[in-house]
Amino acid sequence: MKWFLILWALPIALLGGWYGLSYYDMNFGIFMLTREVHDLVFQIYGNILGVPPESLPPLVLRAIIVDSFIVLGIIAFRRRKQISAWWKARHQSSSAVLASEESLSSAP
Repeated sequence: MKWFLILWALPIALLGGWYGLSYYDMNFGIFMLTREVHDLVFQIYGNILGVPPESLPPLVLRAIIVDSFIVLGIIAFRRRKQISAWWKARHQSSSAVLASEESLSSAP
């Protein structure tokens, strides 16, 4: 599961880092981080997909959000027994706290 999360998060982090640095042209002398490369990459992908280049960043963000929900759903499904045990323990402890508060408030 650890490798699954790493292999999911690493490309997203790299893409987000590249996008942020190249969008604001903070290139540190690296050609791949220049604004020209940023515009060229989105122009190429826009031409390949047949959509305007300015509409690609919101589409990529939406895809990342959908993928994140899928990954979180897989994690929740795999850990459903742990989550269920946590929920039951939380419910029991909150019931115990309510019972103790009621006994304190009803005492003379």
